[in-house]
Amino acid sequence: MSFSEDTIQKVWEEGRIVPNNDPNDWRKDQCEAWIGRKHYGNRNSQYGWEIDHIKPESEGGGDELSNLRPLQWENNASKQAGRLNCPVTASGKNNVRS
Repeated sequence: MSFSEDTIQKVWEEGRIVPNNDPNDWRKDQCEAWIGRKHYGNRNSQYGWEIDHIKPESEGGGDELSNLRPLQWENNASKQAGRLNCPVTASGKNNVRS
């Protein structure tokens, strides 16, 4: 799925702001994993992230902003049957597999 830069930015802004970190560059996802704004779509980066459909499209979920969230790519890839798993979380400034 391809999203516009405007949608990517709006979804990025849904990530959790972490004090003492530039929110334009760094946030955390719902699993508490670090995501980096410049790492969108990069599955070769521990900070890579993707746009997740909270309610999967296969279950009638759409592309409205209320149904989208930023997730570290491994957390997004590990979803099963629409359920969020959190195999990656943060430890200090790095992401680790839990």
